[in-house]
Parts: sequence; structure tokens; C-alpha cells
Amino acid sequence: MRKIAVYPGTFDPVTLGHLDVITRGHLLFDEVVVAIADNTSKTALFSVDERMAFLGESTKGLPRVKTCRMEGLLIHFVEKIGACTILRGLRAVSDFEYEFQMAAMNRKLNPRVETVFLMASETTTYISSRLVKEIAKMQGDVSPFVPPVVLAALQSRYPSLRQGLETA
Repeated sequence: MRKIAVYPGTFDPVTLGHLDVITRGHLLFDEVVVAIADNTSKTALFSVDERMAFLGESTKGLPRVKTCRMEGLLIHFVEKIGACTILRGLRAVSDFEYEFQMAAMNRKLNPRVETVFLMASETTTYISSRLVKEIAKMQGDVSPFVPPVVLAALQSRYPSLRQGLETA
């Protein structure tokens, strides 16, 4: 039986931290499905289609990674595609508290689905999509935190970011 993991998130935008988890998950599972959610409680900078394109471009060298749009309950999506695992990244203790609660709830909803946590690499523990957006909005250099396709999109979204990088 193929081992399929689902890595869910909003990925607004995808960061090098996300890509680290995807790459490492790719080594552990037969397939990693990156499930992009449209979180209505958050105001997204990029559309789901843009985020799917960013992830597609950023993972094109990983043949067993697939990107999908996810709607509804995560556990239903996992069951629908025949996955056995939910893949999550942890940066700090504060992440663990939230993720532990979600994993327990998902286990209650379907005890056959496991949640696997990957600790963030030491080079990516501080990266978050929220901070990337804040830095970009204030004309800071986000190039160390995002793949090139996202950097180009952020520069397009914030023209002053491009000018700030050119003068730096």
C-alpha cells in the first residue's frame, strides 16, 4: 500500500520553511499532497490559484509531490484521497500546543490517520508567511525566506519592495 501524506496549509505565501517540510516529507512518503486551503478567517494576499502556481513551480523537482486545493474538513480530504498521514511542521513550542490539539481531534475523527510532525530545520525555524508579508510590505528584503517565484510575486505586489532591493 502506498504511503500518502497530506501537508495542509494556506501557504500565503509559500516559504522556504514550507519547502523544507515538503522536501523532507518527500523522502519519507511515497507521495506528499500539498493541500492548499482558503482560510476564510484570514485575509489572503494571494489567491488560491496563485498559491498553487507558486507551489507547483517550487516543487517541480520533486516528482512525488502533488498540489491540490482543499475545501472543508481536513480529515475528509485525507480520507477522500486515501492518505494515511497528516504532515505538519513545528517551529516552536507554541506551534506544538496548537498542532497537538488538532492532531488529537483528527485522531478522534479517524483513528486510522496519523499525524507526523517534522521539526523545522535550524535555518528555517524563524520563517513564517505572516512575517514575510510584514517585511515585504515594509520594503524589507525577503529573498532569504521565499523561493524566487514568490519573491517576484511579492515585488510585483509591492513595487516599492523592488526599488528597496535595487538600492540596497
